[in-house]
Amino acid sequence: MSRYISVALLALLGAAGCVNAANSSAAAHDDVTASDGDTQGVNGSIHVPDGAKRGAVSTVNGSVHIGDAASVSAAHTVNGNIEVGAHATADSAHVNAAITTVNGSLTLHDGSQVGGSVRSVNGTIALTAAQVAGALETMNGDISLHGATHIDGGILVRKPTSSFINWERSAPRVVIGPGVSVAGDLRFERQVRLYVSERATIGPVTGATPIRFSGEDPPG
Repeated sequence: MSRYISVALLALLGAAGCVNAANSSAAAHDDVTASDGDTQGVNGSIHVPDGAKRGAVSTVNGSVHIGDAASVSAAHTVNGNIEVGAHATADSAHVNAAITTVNGSLTLHDGSQVGGSVRSVNGTIALTAAQVAGALETMNGDISLHGATHIDGGILVRKPTSSFINWERSAPRVVIGPGVSVAGDLRFERQVRLYVSERATIGPVTGATPIRFSGEDPPG
């Protein structure tokens, strides 16, 4: 079975109006296989076959499943999950080349690539041997980086805004494991628990004090 990305995306509502009427549209309650061009649904799931190349795929309450070695220009869902197989790519250029999550978790495995930044509000971001061309950004979510993961644009943990005041929870836990490389600044606008392996490479840190650890995972 493929190893997958799971991510619930906020950006659908802004992107849905950009989908051309000439592109494929999923039926309101049916699961569909994405065809050439863009594919949009409402309550059904969308499947991108292994090795396929597609445009933007989006749904409101369903899930998006992207097969092994497949690629999409963007993937969006409000309340569902997005699953991306090993060595798949997602270059989401609809909002500054970013993927934005709300409450769902994002997990990247085995050489998966994102062409822009990865942004989360409350969901966990977990990457293993993944490549992100932009930054990792979150407000309340934990971040866990392992293996040969490389982040080009640094890490930003934002201070919760009044719009998300009811979502705020305990300090996020940020783990940067052995072999991970994070280029750029690591900036924290709120309290976090930051654990950095002695075998990781990171840029300048602002707003937090790294806790160094020597094993595969931090204590606790």
